[in-house]
Amino acid sequence: MTGQAPKNLSAYALFAALLSAAGLPIYIHAPKFYVDEYGVSLAALGAVLFGLRLLDVVQDPLLGKLAEMLRHRRGLAVGIGAGVMAGAMIGLFAIAPPVQPILWFAAMLTLVFSGFSFLTVCFYAQGVAKADRMGASGHLALARWRETGALLGVCVASVTPVALGSFMGAPFAGFAVGFAVLAGLSVFAMRGEWRSTGVAAATGFGPVMADPIARKLLLIALVNAAPVAVSSTLFLFYVEIALQAPGWEGALLLLFFLSAAAAAPLWGTLAERFGPKPVLLGAMVLGIFAFGGAVLLGPGDAALFAVVCVASGAVLGADLTLLPAMFAARLAKISPSAAEGFGLWAFVSKFTLAFAAVALLPALESAGLQSGAQASPPEAVRLLVLFYAAVPCALKLVAIALLATLRDESEA
Repeated sequence: MTGQAPKNLSAYALFAALLSAAGLPIYIHAPKFYVDEYGVSLAALGAVLFGLRLLDVVQDPLLGKLAEMLRHRRGLAVGIGAGVMAGAMIGLFAIAPPVQPILWFAAMLTLVFSGFSFLTVCFYAQGVAKADRMGASGHLALARWRETGALLGVCVASVTPVALGSFMGAPFAGFAVGFAVLAGLSVFAMRGEWRSTGVAAATGFGPVMADPIARKLLLIALVNAAPVAVSSTLFLFYVEIALQAPGWEGALLLLFFLSAAAAAPLWGTLAERFGPKPVLLGAMVLGIFAFGGAVLLGPGDAALFAVVCVASGAVLGADLTLLPAMFAARLAKISPSAAEGFGLWAFVSKFTLAFAAVALLPALESAGLQSGAQASPPEAVRLLVLFYAAVPCALKLVAIALLATLRDESEA
């Protein structure tokens, strides 16, 4: 290994932006789009999202094995996977459902998330091999590029439909086409990175699940992702209904994710100096104070919520940068191929988003929450505020407790 960082880290940032655009923003926009455009019920959407995660229990391990089987043809496999994901995104948002909307929603999301899982496994496995060649701080250095790119991808993908809506009649179709262009650019930028040299052979799930530190990191990832999953699923409803600030969604999302992207390199630098665990613990505690104020806000408080978005977004930069870097560093020791390990990581990330949808959306629908012009009863709005702001803070406390008990070997 050498201390000189390999070139082309910007390609990793661009590819990370593609993957992130296919993850969190879909949970932000797709449910509300299908409610408003096709009248699909919140309960049905939540059930579909959760059902897809049950499919992932079987599918994700198989995709991890497929990624290993194709490791010598990974560039071609990644190109096909990106094409499938881009085509399904166009089907989801730009094509009127030729069958019942809920069935079309399920079919297109299955393809989007299957492509997402396969590409995530390939991408992070390749990243572990690259980081190992970069020297002792390789994983944190690569993580700064990768996760900053991911945050920028989330930022752009989250606000694009809202921004396009100001001057075009089909903003989500425009978003889908833009996503397809990004997929092509990302695959082109990474074209020289998929070599199998230096990528270790797969070792299966056994070493990952047998390692207590890796298991603990996966559990922390599960619990720590849940607050983001809850707030992301309910963000548009909170702004429109609780704050009564329709039209502010794009600006607030932009503030949130830009703040996260701007702060991510700083968290990485602090982690290199003080260690990722204490820095992440401090950030998570700050996160509770930054986001907890949202529970006190109501109609007319959009400007105050903008302050919450900036503060909580900055803290999110630590969550999305440091925890994956800690997991990658551990995988480099116990499962050098990292493919199966990040297959599990991808599943954990998607499961929290789906669980939030299936747990919260039907409850809000039962309470009488209404999207659009119809007024929602006060009890439904109060429940929305509690779900959006109080539940994530409680979940974050559990994640803090788990991280505090993690053995220090994970930092090595």
